[in-house]
Amino acid sequence: MPFWDLQKKLGIDVDSWLLRQSMPQPHGQAAACHAFEREWVECGHGLGQTRARRECQLEYEDFMECMKRTKLAQRLRIILEQRDRMIKQGKYTPPDYHMGKEEPRP
Repeated sequence: MPFWDLQKKLGIDVDSWLLRQSMPQPHGQAAACHAFEREWVECGHGLGQTRARRECQLEYEDFMECMKRTKLAQRLRIILEQRDRMIKQGKYTPPDYHMGKEEPRP
């Protein structure tokens, strides 16, 4: 905690989008991945590190996916590659507004 709360004095809130885990949130709302983290912690509570790694692997993977979005990024990359292949083959024509050819605005 800083000596002077500069964010509050200036009326800005930089932390609201940075904090994602179960720590106290600036606006009092639950974090994006709070439920996944809670499931993972509850699963591993009292098991010990070695046993928790083995038995709580699914909960941990769900939590990490929520935090890092690696599977989502991989799916998006595959979809975009498929779209590019279809454009190259001539099977798909994207709309004009996706190609930067929208009508000029007044």
